[in-house]
Amino acid sequence: MPTGFGRLWIAQTISSLGDGVTYAALPLLALTLTRDPMALAVVTAAGTLPWLLFGVLGGALVDRWDRRRVMWVADTARAVLLAIPAAAAVLDVLSIGLLAAVAFLLGLGGLFFDTATTAYLPDLLRRDPALLERANSRLSGAQTAMSGFAGPPAGSALLALGRTVPLLGDAVSFLLSALLVRTLPALPRPVPEAHESLLRQARAGAAYVFKDRVLLGLALRPAVGNVAFLAVETVLALFAHDRLGIHTYGFGLLLTAEATGGLLGAGIASRLGRRLGTGTALTCTATVEGLAVLGLACAPNPYVAGMALAVCGAGMGATMVLAPSLRQAIVPARLMGRVAATSRMLAMCAAPVGAFLGGWLASVYDIRTPLYAAAVLLLAMTAVTASMTSNRRVEAALRAAAPAGGPERPASEVPALECATDLS
Repeated sequence: MPTGFGRLWIAQTISSLGDGVTYAALPLLALTLTRDPMALAVVTAAGTLPWLLFGVLGGALVDRWDRRRVMWVADTARAVLLAIPAAAAVLDVLSIGLLAAVAFLLGLGGLFFDTATTAYLPDLLRRDPALLERANSRLSGAQTAMSGFAGPPAGSALLALGRTVPLLGDAVSFLLSALLVRTLPALPRPVPEAHESLLRQARAGAAYVFKDRVLLGLALRPAVGNVAFLAVETVLALFAHDRLGIHTYGFGLLLTAEATGGLLGAGIASRLGRRLGTGTALTCTATVEGLAVLGLACAPNPYVAGMALAVCGAGMGATMVLAPSLRQAIVPARLMGRVAATSRMLAMCAAPVGAFLGGWLASVYDIRTPLYAAAVLLLAMTAVTASMTSNRRVEAALRAAAPAGGPERPASEVPALECATDLS
């Protein structure tokens, strides 16, 4: 692994810790202002709207700009932004509207940072499939450990010290990440398409995804999955409080259970890919996620709920290693930013639908109803997309992306990533 990857890994680890603090603190902070599920849904959905409004255009810009610079500027901007709700809390003028606006702008910064990181990594690792899988396993593991395992309990604890403390902690993490990213090696910018407008380049990136069956299958899974997961996330704090009797600190521990499963999933992802093929492995993990959410909906106590979230996290952890590695291995460098942004945009555009669906179902029916609906959606999505990302299709895509004249290898000698298919 190049030395630059180590710095990128550390930067994401620090930033993910801050994200985990805010992930637990923000819904709890919103709960101090309102008990209305629809108002909570507004805050949750606001962070995903930038992908709906600017996703593909953002990817086209990343394909034009210096990707390292995009990353550190986005982190610096998010650090400054978090000072706004912290100041509002001190002045006692914090509101749901302000939290939603901050969530929107944080989402916009995340759009540019995540897209630039996804596009930068294949160039840093010379588009080597084995290195990409190892790198994504480490990045996913660090992100899960920090944003899910360590961050949420810390966020719950810091919120008890004051409403501004978790926000300021996340701001510091963004600043440290920005400083580390600035030390990464500068890589050549992609060669731009001559005389093409930004809009036309954005359309070309989107068309590339929709015309490729494997990429489309990889994009549809998180799109439908986000409807389900955001429906759950929107009501999870309320569900934990009202039905499971879990309060502030316990909620952070509940989120930690999901992160623990995510670490396990990231650790065994390559083994699953080798044994089953990536496509079959990801179909299995998607099925596990749907069944785990169903178990969460039926949970009679916090312990069963924690086990269900851990199993769901394991499925997501494996998916988030194998699928991005596959996409990065088969997409040309000049299109990487746009393809990544298009895929992420489809997923994030679906998230507001899930957030409002969860809030509406909880308001009209019962707090468990969004969880049952999410389980049905996840299982239906798995059935629909399984054939689009079969092992046979993935192997063909990897062969097409391999350098001309490369040696042919029998299937038994192909790395785990090449014996499979499927997504994040």
